Amino acid sequence: MKYIILVVFFATLPLSLSSAEPSAFGAGDLDSEKPYGLTQTEKVILQNKKNLQEIELKSNTQANKVDSLRERLDGLQTIVEGLSKKSHDNKLEIKNLIKKDLEIGEYEDRLSEVSQKNLQDIEETNSVVTELSILLNTINESYISKDEFNELVSDFNKFKELVAKELKAKGSSSSSKLDKMSSAKIAKLARKYYDKKYYTKAIEYYSKLIDRNYKPARAHFMIGEMKYYRKNYADAIAYFKKSASLYKDASYMPTLMLHTAVSMQKTGDIKRAKSFYKGIIAKYPNTTYAKTAKSKLDRLN
Repeated sequence: MKYIILVVFFATLPLSLSSAEPSAFGAGDLDSEKPYGLTQTEKVILQNKKNLQEIELKSNTQANKVDSLRERLDGLQTIVEGLSKKSHDNKLEIKNLIKKDLEIGEYEDRLSEVSQKNLQDIEETNSVVTELSILLNTINESYISKDEFNELVSDFNKFKELVAKELKAKGSSSSSKLDKMSSAKIAKLARKYYDKKYYTKAIEYYSKLIDRNYKPARAHFMIGEMKYYRKNYADAIAYFKKSASLYKDASYMPTLMLHTAVSMQKTGDIKRAKSFYKGIIAKYPNTTYAKTAKSKLDRLN
């Protein structure tokens, strides 16, 4: 009867904790509102995604500005055409006045009216010219020239090259010593640094083991532990997730699951944290891990 209940319990979990599926950790979800526990590659993908969204937003904003400017220019063009027609009509009217046999007084009155209209038209024309100048300045300020754009691209490429050279130089100087060591030796020194809490050095050595694919599950777990103790919980989850996916039956799995649950709680993923606490209680009953998990679960309920 207990066996049946236990099977049903695990079937109700979001994902099977007994198999330690990576997706059960909830990390690496790039579509989440607040992604956490991302690997280095996932961080690059997320940053590129954000950059593309910003570029798209800026492009749409500029496109809307251009459409607005075009509408205003079309309106101003219509005004200019109207003023041109008015000016032409005024000239014709003056000619007609000259041809007509009008009395001096009436002629002067009509001429004054036409002159007044011309002055108004001139003022409107000056206003339109001023607005056109403002629009042109706005367009020039909103967009960079082709030469300026090419210069920006060139500067960016130079910056990438400098960063790449610097990283390569640092990497070669620090790894040259490790390249000459055996993997077993590196693992021994990594554990030594870990025990002394020299985490920066230990992470470097365990990372080298990961590069060599030498006991990668344990190496990921150890780095996850150091991230955990440094309270970098999001990164800890990422390393725990990878470790569990590589070797689900490792002896350190109870610790991995407990520290994963705590990390999830710390990052605000309470729902998955509760699931992990429940899984630990069910999978490792009558252990200190189960006792700790139950205590933390009770506080969340």
